[in-house]
Amino acid sequence: MGTKGDGNRQRIVDAADNLFYRRGYNQTSFQDISDATGIPRGNFYYYFKTKDEILSAVVSSRMDELSEMLNHCEAQAVDARERLLLFTNMLEVNQDNVIESGCPIGTLSSELAKNDPTLHAKSKQTFVLMRNWIKQQFDTFGLSNSDELAMDLLAKVQGVTVLACAFKDAEYVKRSHQEIKNWINEKTLN
Repeated sequence: MGTKGDGNRQRIVDAADNLFYRRGYNQTSFQDISDATGIPRGNFYYYFKTKDEILSAVVSSRMDELSEMLNHCEAQAVDARERLLLFTNMLEVNQDNVIESGCPIGTLSSELAKNDPTLHAKSKQTFVLMRNWIKQQFDTFGLSNSDELAMDLLAKVQGVTVLACAFKDAEYVKRSHQEIKNWINEKTLN
């Protein structure tokens, strides 16, 4: 069983994750996180010395969630094509959040790319995890350009999230998701 400290630490990470997603990393203060958790700001220093440490914990949490999702895709489908199709389902599963705030991974990475190379390197780890996993799926088809296809798939998914958020358009998400699935089938059913 976890301790009260572990619970408070996780509450801080969860609140920061949501605030970084909805407002942005630069627009979120310790006070905002304190207000969201009800934990006094002065107590944060017991768990995290800096906002960058909170960011690191948020990215680690997102990596864990992403790994779970990818493991779920692995467990649900034996075929790599089916795993890729399951992966893209996140567009519609997370449609409401995507329309409201875009992609939590893409928005954070884009924001931090403008600031500090160290923070950006940390935030893009989730993209690296996805890219490598997608590449492994395409590798099973013996495709010589599997890394390029992995980047193309990531770009397609990210493009949909950006435009869905910009236009607040659920139909666009559905239509684009189908086009991505068709693209996957085209690349893997040769």
